[in-house]
Parts: sequence; C-alpha cells; structure tokens
Amino acid sequence: MHFFIEMNPPTATAQEKKVTVVGGKPRYYDPAPVKEARKKLTGKLIFHRPDTPLTGPVALTTLWLFPKGKSHKNGEWRSTKPDTDNLQKLLKDCMTKCGFWKDDAQVVRETVEKRWSDDPAGIYIEIEELEVAHEK
Repeated sequence: MHFFIEMNPPTATAQEKKVTVVGGKPRYYDPAPVKEARKKLTGKLIFHRPDTPLTGPVALTTLWLFPKGKSHKNGEWRSTKPDTDNLQKLLKDCMTKCGFWKDDAQVVRETVEKRWSDDPAGIYIEIEELEVAHEK
C-alpha cells in the first residue's frame, strides 16, 4: 500500500510533551501545536487506512517533503529539525489511532527521508506487509 498526503508536514513532534503536577502526581499533556499536528495528520491519514488493521510485521517507508524557500533546491536534503525519529513517532501514533495496524511495534523496518520540495509538499507513505518467519 502506498499513498501521498498533500500538506505542509507538521514540524511539531511527540517529543514536545509537557508535564504539570496535579495533586502531587505528574500529568503529561500535548501542547497546542502537537494537538493540532495530531489532528491534521489523523484527518489526512484516515482516508488511506486499510479495511482491517494489519496484524503482522510491516516495513514503513516515508518521504517527508517540506516546502522549500529561496535558499534551498528541489530535492535537497532537509538537515534541520525536526529529527526524523521525532517526525516518525507522531506519524506512527496517528497511523495506529487510524487503524493501519494494531500496534506500531509491528513496524520492524523503516526508511525515512526529509527533503525540500517544490509544490506539492507532503508525505509519501509506503507500507509493505512482511512475511512472518516460521520456525522449523
């Protein structure tokens, strides 16, 4: 399965959680930009989810295409924040919520790229179901 989500990729990430203390216990919450990024991603992903969640191991390939400014060339690597692992965490959390798989722990292989792009900006996503190894 593969698809392209046309959007300006969110730069807020799951790593931006905040903590407050209520009744002597820590409470973690997402700040407004992270909540908005989750909402935006989930709203786009929901249209591409499979009929039933995948149950076995999967490979996930993503290409994050950010709108380029005047100082970048189309296709040039984006070597600035956010980090790819932080982008992926939020994306996989949203994909789990949308029902792509039962648990994002099923993602056993990942390839991630960030590049600057002429229009359109967005996220190319490919999910490959992998064979389950059978014991002999």
